[in-house]
Amino acid sequence: MAAGQGIEEPQMDEGAAAERSRRRAKRVSMADVARLAGVSSQTVSRVSNGHPGVVAATRQQVLAAMRELGYRPNSAARALKRGEFRTIGVVLFTLSTTGNVRTLEAIASSAAHEGYATTLLPVAAPTHDEVRGAFTRLGELAVDAFIVIMEVHLLDAATVELPPGVQVAVADSNAGDRYSVVDTDQAGGSYAAVNHLLELGHRTVWHLAGPEESFAAQRRADTWRAALEDAGRPVPEMLRGDWSADSGYRAGLRLAEESGCTAVFAANDQMALGLLRALHEMGRAVPEEVSVVGFDDIAEAGSFMPPLTTVHQDFAEVGRMLVQGVLRQLRSESTEPGTTLVPTWLVERSSTAPPPGADRTDSAET
Repeated sequence: MAAGQGIEEPQMDEGAAAERSRRRAKRVSMADVARLAGVSSQTVSRVSNGHPGVVAATRQQVLAAMRELGYRPNSAARALKRGEFRTIGVVLFTLSTTGNVRTLEAIASSAAHEGYATTLLPVAAPTHDEVRGAFTRLGELAVDAFIVIMEVHLLDAATVELPPGVQVAVADSNAGDRYSVVDTDQAGGSYAAVNHLLELGHRTVWHLAGPEESFAAQRRADTWRAALEDAGRPVPEMLRGDWSADSGYRAGLRLAEESGCTAVFAANDQMALGLLRALHEMGRAVPEEVSVVGFDDIAEAGSFMPPLTTVHQDFAEVGRMLVQGVLRQLRSESTEPGTTLVPTWLVERSSTAPPPGADRTDSAET
């Protein structure tokens, strides 16, 4: 290129340039797509809305016309016309806990399967003001219904109310008298965990509970106590953690010094992981000296050392039922409050065994 010579601009066919300018000037309509594809506007509408009753070849023909014309369906206009946004809002406090993450994942997957998107509305802090502010914002979002995931005792407070007319399902709450609630069978799972350890021959079971403000933690702790009392066994002092492995480790250091501690029921698997580490460092063999049971059955539970006996929660089913709950309300099929429990079950692995000096034959006779 000679000095001072500018970069040559690519030449565009005048006819093509004029056509492109014309299309920019004129908003592409559904009728334009229909003419180019050789179909009716109703067929274009069905393709835009993801309706399944369109022949595959016709669908591809319409989509090709949309791409060629640069047509994008006006979702907001369609939503206003239909009176729905095909979106479910999810209100929650934190994504730091395994239960919340897996429940949210299940909600998103189930909603997508039903043709709905999800909008996340995190609450900055578990305070009444923050919750009230979040619920105030609910009406401003382009969503059809809400799922509320709250582990703390705020939804039942007299000063916190959902906006009237909002279609809502709630996870992990005892507010079934006012809302549609879906919860894991916390009591059944906890009772199975404690009884498993007692049937192995342990005199009693220690408990590492979750945070005091958590509904799930409270139910698991209450059931642990009730199971021991029903069996006529002593109830040891309860320890508390914050669901984290670090808090389980700190509790484990203390429990390792309790010579009478031969069995521990941890309220979740992460705390059980920290507990296992502390017992190992303190020279307390698991399960030969101390048996440990967790709760959740996280994907890694079978890879703990030793593999962890734990209570399985079906998070996928919880998410599916929450989505189905709000969809039934939207379809006016059911608006009655109530609580639905999703079953739990004990998964036995290698972290539990009879106490020192006993065997399974002896424990069966205890």
